[in-house]
Amino acid sequence: MMELAGKTAFVTGGASGIGLALGRVLAEAGMNVMLADIERPALTSAVRGLSEEGLTNVRSVGCDVADPVSVEDAAEATFKAFGAVHVVCNNAGVAGGSGIDDISVETWRWVLDVNLMGVLHGVRTFLPHIRGHGQGGHIVNTASMAGMNSGLGFSPYSASKFAVVNMSEGLAMQLAPLDIGVTVLCPGFVRTRIWESTRNRQERYGPPDSHASKLAATLAKLNDSGLDPLGVARRVVAAIRENELYVFTHAGPEWRSELEVRFNTILRAMDSAAASEKLV
Repeated sequence: MMELAGKTAFVTGGASGIGLALGRVLAEAGMNVMLADIERPALTSAVRGLSEEGLTNVRSVGCDVADPVSVEDAAEATFKAFGAVHVVCNNAGVAGGSGIDDISVETWRWVLDVNLMGVLHGVRTFLPHIRGHGQGGHIVNTASMAGMNSGLGFSPYSASKFAVVNMSEGLAMQLAPLDIGVTVLCPGFVRTRIWESTRNRQERYGPPDSHASKLAATLAKLNDSGLDPLGVARRVVAAIRENELYVFTHAGPEWRSELEVRFNTILRAMDSAAASEKLV
């Protein structure tokens, strides 16, 4: 079991939603916490609110996870503030674009840069540091149930989250001998502001595509029925302590059935390959 008290955590997407909830729960566990986010006013407000509640071991740093230099700068600020970092939560994410009509290359780049490359930048920046201090650690990567099934269809969001699941599985295998754990969080609907993702879309990706308003409206409706981010964060922190690879937040029959359909289709294809005379 990993002891958290007195150690340091770095959390991206920390100004709201799951990221802010993770920062709160980790701070309550006795960790020093650096919250990082591209939305600086919200970030400042979040840290001030936590401090007013007595969680004075939380600081903030601006960070664009799609920019490797920005992540490196945020890491340096964290090392300067707290010293060694032990837990890294690559949590920042956006939702955008879906379907086969009006496919936007710019939107695909935006979503993949944040959701996929943002995770890579976090791992690339902090892993050598964690390995170097030799005190052990843990990496949490936020994926989604959309990274376990293809219910959204042709989607940059799903593509990015499938990749994060795979990255996490590979990391877990290679980091286990180094006393560094890995958890991939695959939430269903959680009450966050991801449906408002375009508020932080960087100018370099151009204006939102035609799917933006439709997607936002759909997610906004689902948002009201989502889980409290604090409950999700508490589940993640328990997984860090117990070194659990997968964290799912929804396990009802409707969620399980989607996975079973996909897995059974894959297994049938394997059986078909085994029986194929063309492959002999």
